[in-house]
Amino acid sequence: MALYSEKVMDHFRSPRNVGVIENADGVGEVGNAKCGDIMKIYLKIEDDTIKDVKFETFGCGSAIASSSMATELIKGKPVSEALALTNKAVAEALDGLPPIKMHCSVLAEEAIKAALKDYYDRNGIPYDAADFPAEPSCAHCETGE
Repeated sequence: MALYSEKVMDHFRSPRNVGVIENADGVGEVGNAKCGDIMKIYLKIEDDTIKDVKFETFGCGSAIASSSMATELIKGKPVSEALALTNKAVAEALDGLPPIKMHCSVLAEEAIKAALKDYYDRNGIPYDAADFPAEPSCAHCETGE
């Protein structure tokens, strides 16, 4: 069995939604330079819908593929659906990630949530703090995995 699925390789070789959105409605950055995976997500939101989403990722192929897939999964969706996106859904949409690379899908989920929180904060929109991690994690950095 190959280490990476064809979908992971496709999103790594031809990532979707790469770039920056000037005057984005929400921006989220997560990661850790120590481990080398840093993701930044930009959102353009109109009428409670993700009209556009872009990303910049510094990291391994799994990090790039996870960012690309996550942006594809939320583009055109209501904000509530984007907020509900899980790292497991990202990994499943990629036809799986090796266990040692699952942290990449976690970072993608956290980057989207950080961008949504930024959007809520900028616009004074109330939200349930339980929907957002207090501090985005980069667990593999602490465990050395």
